[in-house]
Amino acid sequence: MSQNAVYDSSKRAPAFIEEITESWKYRHMIKEFVRRDITTRYKRSYLGVLWTMLNPLGMMLIMTLVFYNLFQMQQPKFPLFVFTGLICWNFFAQVTEAAPRTLLWSGTLIHRVYLPRTSFALVALGGALVNFLLSFIPFALIMAALRVMPGPEILFVPVAIVLLSLFSLGVGLMLSSVVVYFPDVIDAWGIALMAWMYLSAIFYPYSIIPESYRWWFFNLNPIYHLILLFRDPLYYGNWPSLAHIGAATFVSLSTLLVGWFMFTRKADELAYRI
Repeated sequence: MSQNAVYDSSKRAPAFIEEITESWKYRHMIKEFVRRDITTRYKRSYLGVLWTMLNPLGMMLIMTLVFYNLFQMQQPKFPLFVFTGLICWNFFAQVTEAAPRTLLWSGTLIHRVYLPRTSFALVALGGALVNFLLSFIPFALIMAALRVMPGPEILFVPVAIVLLSLFSLGVGLMLSSVVVYFPDVIDAWGIALMAWMYLSAIFYPYSIIPESYRWWFFNLNPIYHLILLFRDPLYYGNWPSLAHIGAATFVSLSTLLVGWFMFTRKADELAYRI
């Protein structure tokens, strides 16, 4: 005679570990949610996924028209300079805005079925990653138009994508852990993103900032180090320095660990808060 399974809550793994294993078990569901979100987003659009490529391209054109006369002497091939920073920033902004919003909008689903709470941030990351990879198509066209040939340094780009993804996921989880208590954080984050973008040397060269302020503007700015991991191989044609790789790796891993800990620590409360 078979015995009934007994669930002992005292033998649960720590929430930090449990969310990792549960997210892996539900990886196929997360993949389907990513596919659904992408399909739904462009379902009624005539251009469909082309908007994914046209959005950063349009922003690049606007920034080039506005700032070209100011910075063209310091930055040759200015459109390429802007685009390398812009695609990274758009990816980061999309993940960190979508992760808390997706969590709040999924309150009904959380109340009805079980699924890992971190899956909502992972879905946001997956959708943004698809858009990010598609944005390299217009980027390649810009490189061809400006007659820039990528060198072997381009092999570092996948590493940069992983580090940027880890950092973005960490920030998204931090925001998700706060937004269930203070929903207004989502709107405040949009304002913070705008200010952060202007402090990250996306459309202006590093050299225009007075030397006495550079340490505060850039060394303490984690996204700046991550943008350099793309800009060095794709724009300057150099391998990123060990200092930048080390800084970007440290900030990405530490941000992910802190964000994952903050979120999983309160994961069991989400069904009561949303």
